[in-house]
Amino acid sequence: MIEKMEFLSIIGPRDQLDRVTEKYLGKYEIQLENTVGELKNLKNIVPNSESNPYREWIGKAQEAAAIVNGDARPGAQAQNGKKKTGAAALSPEEAVEVVKAADGLMEESHRQKTKLEAELKKKRGLLEAIRPYLNLHFELSKILHFEYVRFRFGRLPIGYYQKLKDYLQEDDCTIFEKCRVDESYVWGIYFVPASEAKKADAIYASMHFERIFIEDAYQGTVDEACQTLEQEIEALAGQEKALDEKLAGDLKKDGDRILAAQEVIETQSSRFDIRKLAAFTRSKNETFFILCGWMTKKDAEKLGKELEADPELFVTLEENPDRRISTPPTRLKNPAIIRPFEMFVRMYGLPNYNEFDPTFFVALTYSIIFGAMFGDAGQGLCLAVGGFLLYRFKKLNLAAIISCCGIFSTIFGFLYGSVFGFEDVIPALWLRPTEAMTTLPFIGRLNTVFVVTIAIGMGLILLTMIFSIVNAFKSKEYGKALFDTNGVAGLVFYGAVVLVVVLFMTGNHLPAAAALVILFVVPLLVIACKEPLTRLLEKKKANLEEGPVMFVVQSFFELFEVCLSYFSNTLSFVRIGAFAVSHAAMMGVVLMLAGAENGGTGNLLVIILGNIIVCGMEGLVVGIQVLRLEYYEFFSRFYKGDGREFKPYM
Repeated sequence: MIEKMEFLSIIGPRDQLDRVTEKYLGKYEIQLENTVGELKNLKNIVPNSESNPYREWIGKAQEAAAIVNGDARPGAQAQNGKKKTGAAALSPEEAVEVVKAADGLMEESHRQKTKLEAELKKKRGLLEAIRPYLNLHFELSKILHFEYVRFRFGRLPIGYYQKLKDYLQEDDCTIFEKCRVDESYVWGIYFVPASEAKKADAIYASMHFERIFIEDAYQGTVDEACQTLEQEIEALAGQEKALDEKLAGDLKKDGDRILAAQEVIETQSSRFDIRKLAAFTRSKNETFFILCGWMTKKDAEKLGKELEADPELFVTLEENPDRRISTPPTRLKNPAIIRPFEMFVRMYGLPNYNEFDPTFFVALTYSIIFGAMFGDAGQGLCLAVGGFLLYRFKKLNLAAIISCCGIFSTIFGFLYGSVFGFEDVIPALWLRPTEAMTTLPFIGRLNTVFVVTIAIGMGLILLTMIFSIVNAFKSKEYGKALFDTNGVAGLVFYGAVVLVVVLFMTGNHLPAAAALVILFVVPLLVIACKEPLTRLLEKKKANLEEGPVMFVVQSFFELFEVCLSYFSNTLSFVRIGAFAVSHAAMMGVVLMLAGAENGGTGNLLVIILGNIIVCGMEGLVVGIQVLRLEYYEFFSRFYKGDGREFKPYM
């Protein structure tokens, strides 16, 4: 259900705003709105132009508190749920000073770390540059200071290496020293006399040789230089870690005050943000504030009683929607057993305030339809227990939904007489989906499950039409409620179709021809003339822009589409019976593979694996198909899902 909301305004002297926030609003959940924008008919009100002095300190306070709590991520304290502790209560000014001191320590530590990180980056770059040349057993410093011989470090694609070797056999001017080979490149260095350098560079460039420049910052051989760099990098990383530990130690010395300061600053900042939503007005020589927002009716009544005892404040409730801009927010309140199904409702869209909350309807229909499509007492019990355990320990809404569906799967399993695919263990309390047949007039023999599911589908379609009519009347959309395909006209037409089908299939007499004309033709004509009838109901002039002929032609095709959609929507429920039959068929295949189709013992491992595969695969497919029925066959008829969620400011 959707909780009843009240729009209220709290008025009092400006200097009492913080007291109101702390004493009253902190006790109740209220979604504050922009007062200047909401009270559009109220004159002589101005918004607050002050800037929040605490905003710049929130991030620094959270960062310091996170370090105190052993997590260097800003805001981590609020995320990990650790309770804030503190020494004596701090004033806002004292809290800012505490954070300033902590920020000074963090800034100094950051400055030193920046230097270390720059040095680390440089050392790692040097190490990465020469690591491919570990097989070059020469002192780098000597190579880098050759006077008459030029050298080039680099790499070339492995496909060109053979061409390079062919060239080296014909040219005695260059020497190529291969150092490393990977899947794509050959790394190495070539030497060439200074007088032949330009020619050699051009030839190597034609082979896509990529030159790598090595700095003159190495001592000893490549192997020795790498070892030295690794030691230096390790030492720098140790210094960086020591800086972090020193900062954490320094902050923890004043940890309680830092945590208390964070709490004070966050509270003060939140309170100050309320000023942005408040409006101010002057009366005689005093300035008053006005705060407005949405509260549940229950909380609004409690707050009103408290404010009655406060002589400086008073509250007003505004019930006239024409005197406000915002629409009431939606807050769902459902019993715990069906609350997980709100997840499906929210996936489609939250109901607006004037809509019918479909959570109970979804919980009931989803569970029953799932059970009918996946009727197996053994597998259903596994789903029920497994889902319950997951929800119990992980609090997953989907797990709770699976558990509910598992209960109904178990019930239908007993109705179908199926336990882990075995249909000869227990008797069917109702029927066996693959065997039960019904003879219908005109159609002949048809699976009983198909007949029942189509009948249930027709009933559910009629029920959702009633929901649509109720929602339309609540939203004051009278034209839609009366003339729409899911309104009164559609309900009469489809209800008449259902009545005629039921009477014909059960061998009863049909209504008189005149009654059928009234029940079929009149509702269709009303649906076809929905637009002009709606405009007439709203006392607006009918507007047939394209002329009466085009209106008739367009209405004809629209009616054809309406009738086709009724037919296709009804047949859509056949899938319920189809999956009930297919489940029995799939488990029959499993038992056949296990050698247990005729009541034998069978291979236990095959039976277990088959049940797991069928349970997982078919459970997923059935879950998706039932959700499709909910969204496309039910929600599309009566549900908009364009509501905005109730979000308290604290």
